[in-house]
Amino acid sequence: MRSDAEVDAALRAVLAGSTARDCESETLDFKTVGRSVSDTLKDLAEAAACFANHRGGAVVVGVADPSAGPEALVGCDLDEADVRLAVFQKTVPHLTVDVRPQEVDGVRLLVISVPESAAVHSVGGQFRKRLTTSCQPMSADQIARLVAERRGEDWTDSPTELALSAVDPLAMTTARQFLREATDPTRRDFAQLSDADLLRALGVVTPNGKLNRAGALLFVGGEPGRVHLAYIHRRTPAGDLTANEQLAGPAVTSLARVLDLVSARTDTTSIDVSPLVQVQVADLPPRAIREALVNAVMHREYRDPGRVVVEHTATRLAVTSPGTFVSGVTPDNVLTASSRTRNPRLAEAIRKLGLGETAGAGVDRMYAAMTGMGHQPPTFETDGASVRVTLTGGAPNRQLASFVKTLPDRSDEDADTMLVLFSLLQSRSVNASGLSPLLQKPPAEVQTVLGRLAAEPFDLVEPTRETSRRSQPNYRLREAALRALGTAVTYRRRTADSIDTKVVELLREAGSINARMVRLVLDTDTPTTSRILADLVERGLLVKTSNASRGPGVTYGPGPSLPARVRRRTPAKKLDANPTLFEEGAGTP
Repeated sequence: MRSDAEVDAALRAVLAGSTARDCESETLDFKTVGRSVSDTLKDLAEAAACFANHRGGAVVVGVADPSAGPEALVGCDLDEADVRLAVFQKTVPHLTVDVRPQEVDGVRLLVISVPESAAVHSVGGQFRKRLTTSCQPMSADQIARLVAERRGEDWTDSPTELALSAVDPLAMTTARQFLREATDPTRRDFAQLSDADLLRALGVVTPNGKLNRAGALLFVGGEPGRVHLAYIHRRTPAGDLTANEQLAGPAVTSLARVLDLVSARTDTTSIDVSPLVQVQVADLPPRAIREALVNAVMHREYRDPGRVVVEHTATRLAVTSPGTFVSGVTPDNVLTASSRTRNPRLAEAIRKLGLGETAGAGVDRMYAAMTGMGHQPPTFETDGASVRVTLTGGAPNRQLASFVKTLPDRSDEDADTMLVLFSLLQSRSVNASGLSPLLQKPPAEVQTVLGRLAAEPFDLVEPTRETSRRSQPNYRLREAALRALGTAVTYRRRTADSIDTKVVELLREAGSINARMVRLVLDTDTPTTSRILADLVERGLLVKTSNASRGPGVTYGPGPSLPARVRRRTPAKKLDANPTLFEEGAGTP
């Protein structure tokens, strides 16, 4: 459901010159009062039902969606109680919404806040659901699915007439192989069970000894001839097909086959973990690949006749599955939303096989696996009829991959840690508010993450000196982390050692220096230069050699701790080549 803050942000954007239509979304709609009040109230009831049948949202009445700027605010004189009553009376079953007036730029608007409903609502016998920025009619099949989902009905737990003897022997062999590879000893023990006992342990046998639909999908294949998985490979995104396999068998064997196909066509890179240890790292992390595939099989809509489509190129994997996200999950919260599935029985069996992670951990580890190799996080998209997850890889960032191995145990499986580290490879500093959308958490929770990474045993980040007293300071990588990451850090930030070296070389060349000279050599701003000089004085590398308190008259000479000899990295400029270079303009500590 769209929050008041998000509604306010959209209205500010309209006032700033955006068209109202461009500010509409899956959870926000703008309306105006028509010539007929009764028609307007019916229109508002339909919009409210449309949002309630999706994920909730807000209808703002009094904004003309083709317009932009103040002209878009045409106002609304409807009474909020009348609107609330009309929505309640015109929807079946009745829908209760919150209606409040809001004044913007001197114009009265109405904001209708619609919750996601546990029921499916109609107006005038028509069922509609919000898709992107419009309301679309729902088919009888879509209505039935939504009703079942919101009632908590599990299609995969329904019984079939299939006896246990219908199970494919190869599917059972494949399932045992997955179990033997599992890290959990209990799962490995399952591999020793008889076929019947293993199927019961997985929860795919009904009380009368038949397979349920989860069992049929995993070990028989469901309806004869129905394709559940398709694997398509191209060397380049626009290139010719090099593989096109349509897999109609049991989901267990189909999954194993696709995992093998992807693995066979994924390049690897050698990474030195230590002077004596070298490992091969795939250009697309196997853990992320498995999670993307398993999640598609686990959470897809099986009452939709479509199939899961896997599109693979050398550095990219896209998995599209039938059915939209389950209620409450969106691309913006998929990382942190409470784990929900429309197929609980199937999901339980897949997890017991060791194919899927425990509830809520799979997407988290997909994010961690990608960003821990220096790749962009996974992207999730939906068109209202399907969900698509895309992994974009390539040769891993060697220095990042090696550095991640040095972090405390299992840090490489923690999405929060990897996302913060990934962000700091590209930005000199980050803060809780800026990271909030990426981590999909409120700023207060992100601040807790940053505080954890700043303390032992991580000591990965530190607050910047300028912001350290704030409740949510800016954080940067510590010097030790910067040195270890090396060229993995894409921006140019000097370490303390390199700063010392350049300033000392400058001093040796010129004999005496001032802030202007240091600022030009280090390419820093005035406040940063002042802090650098103050630090060098405090550590005894420099001493003031003038009585001036500010300006270019403040000069510095060798301090008592100045090293006797400093190795040169680059030839220093002759400072007397341009005697006017270091004149007026620099601030000093």
